[in-house]
This record gives sequence, C-alpha cells and structure tokens, in this order.
Amino acid sequence: MSLHELLSPLAMDLRLKETRREEVLRALVVKLPETAANPAAQEVLLKALLDREALHSTGIGDGVALPHARHALVGIVERPVIVFGRHEKGIPFGAVDRRDAKLFFLLVAPNVTSHLQMLSKLSRVLRHSRVREALLVAESPDRIIQIIREAESGP
Repeated sequence: MSLHELLSPLAMDLRLKETRREEVLRALVVKLPETAANPAAQEVLLKALLDREALHSTGIGDGVALPHARHALVGIVERPVIVFGRHEKGIPFGAVDRRDAKLFFLLVAPNVTSHLQMLSKLSRVLRHSRVREALLVAESPDRIIQIIREAESGP
C-alpha cells in the first residue's frame, strides 16, 4: 500500500476555513468521493469520527491530525482512502503538544489491516518536519501527492 496512491485531488481541500473540530471533520467527510451521493454514509462516518474524538483526540502534534474511526468502517469504502485538508491558521484539535492542527489526513479503510497500515505509514512519513513544512506551502493537490510520494520513497 502506497499512501500517495490513496490520495486524489478530488479528496483534498487546501483552504479549510472551519473554526471547530466537528466542522473540519464534516468538511473532510464531504470531500470523500465514495460518499458524495450518499448523505447517510457521510453521517455514519461523521458519527464514527466524533465518537473516536470523544475517546481521545486524533491530533498527533506538530500541527497534524489523523482523524479516523475507532475501527474500519465496512461498507463505506471498498478500498482505503485518504482525504487531505489544510487550514492556514490552524484550529485546536486536542493534541498533546497543544499546537493547533493545520494538516488533516482523514483515513477511511474497509478493513482493520488497511486501517492500521495507513496509520503506521502516515505517522512515519509525517515525523519529518521537512515533509510537514512542504505540505503547508504546497500550492496544488498534485504537489501534495508528489510530496507524499517522495517522502515514502526517500530517507
């Protein structure tokens, strides 16, 4: 599984304006192409994300949040998908370091194995400050995908 293959320009919002966690989650959910014509599926996903956030924030620090459901959501997607969002100013997301989140990666998987692989790989890629910094200034969805592809293949 390659992260850059799970990203799509259609599933990105580089100009999030929402000011609260729930609003950002909703904005990311509606960018998921697989649920575009299915408001009921969007609501199921949003509820699962909010339930997960109620347990513990998915803000991992360094301005990054990895919203995901507690478990894989069978029936929502047929393959793993990542929705990327970026917020210029950042919003409080409950991260341990108390930094506002600016980079959001919504992870949606059809099974637990894919869910855990995405979390692991994305966490590894985002450890590098150069990757986070590049994502903050990337001017297009294609550039976001390129940054992730390079981070996956490089040191």
